[in-house]
Amino acid sequence: MLYNSIYRADDEMLANTHVYGIGAYMAPVFHLRRLPGGGLFDTFANSVQQTWEGARAVTKRDITGV
Repeated sequence: MLYNSIYRADDEMLANTHVYGIGAYMAPVFHLRRLPGGGLFDTFANSVQQTWEGARAVTKRDITGV
């Protein structure tokens, strides 16, 4: 798996896995719900949160290289 596109609304999530050599429209999409005792939803949610926390604003230098 290369990466995921994750779409979340409250306690529901769609996770589209992107698999090498397969177009996104052909790749599996998981419909996840946050449930007591379930860990898969939180695994994806934590991944997004960690990525977001490490993000920064794009600067002019990022675009121009100067």
